[in-house]
Amino acid sequence: MELFILLFIAVFIVLYRNYKGQNVYKYIVEQVQVAYDKFAPYSFKVVREKTKELGQEYTARQYLIQVILFAGFAGIVSYIYFYNLFISLLYIVVTVAFIPYLAYLRCKRVYSEFIFEQVQVYTTNTIMEFATTQSFVKSLEGVRNSGVLEDPVLSDVSYMIELAYKNGSIDESVEYMNQKYPYYIVKNMHQLFLQITKEGARDTGESLDNMQLDIDMLVESVYRDRIERATFHKSFLRYGVMLFLMVMLVQYLLGRESYIALLNRWYIQLLLHAVLIINSYFLLKGEKYYNENVGAE
Repeated sequence: MELFILLFIAVFIVLYRNYKGQNVYKYIVEQVQVAYDKFAPYSFKVVREKTKELGQEYTARQYLIQVILFAGFAGIVSYIYFYNLFISLLYIVVTVAFIPYLAYLRCKRVYSEFIFEQVQVYTTNTIMEFATTQSFVKSLEGVRNSGVLEDPVLSDVSYMIELAYKNGSIDESVEYMNQKYPYYIVKNMHQLFLQITKEGARDTGESLDNMQLDIDMLVESVYRDRIERATFHKSFLRYGVMLFLMVMLVQYLLGRESYIALLNRWYIQLLLHAVLIINSYFLLKGEKYYNENVGAE
């Protein structure tokens, strides 16, 4: 651990001497931001941009703090396992390398939640507009002009309207939206409007009311699931951290000297590496589950 402290002090001194008179902390934060912008995958940049617009994106300072925490945790845990600074350094590098992936998962969750809320707004307001206008296209225009939608759903609704006027029917518009947002509430609502438009149903009030009830029930279940996921996520992280620290119990039972003596055996080191890798994979799978398929039906 002394080596890590010395390296940190050396890096800080070099930065301070090279950027004297400037804010060293600000410089580090800016470099972290540049690195994320340069190496982040395209899909990450897309969802991250929307996350920024929603005000839920981490700042460069928060990402830097995350790097420090992850590096510190990886260094301490790996050193407790192997008492080897070189191995600890390798685990630190690997752990920090996963931070962009975790950021991508988090941004995908925020983006998915936003899209689901927009789909809910789209379906609910289209039904309300249709109850007044009795025209699917006029309903879409009313929703578009109401200001309740945001991109990308707003642009897609505008494109639906263009397709409807271009083709003289709503079939292609409906097919486009069903493929873009494959939620069953979207498909069911569109199917209902297709039947009303083509079959000329006389009394649509009850059908529209039932559809609205279905949407309300789905939204309630999705938000309940979101709360349960958040609660599970906290417990899951605590459990995962405890699994990493189980080696401390082993050292307590065996004694530190006896444990270090065991490290001289290659199969013991192989077993410890397997424990760390499996525990890390377990945590990554949990993070993936928590952040993906939000709002899925």
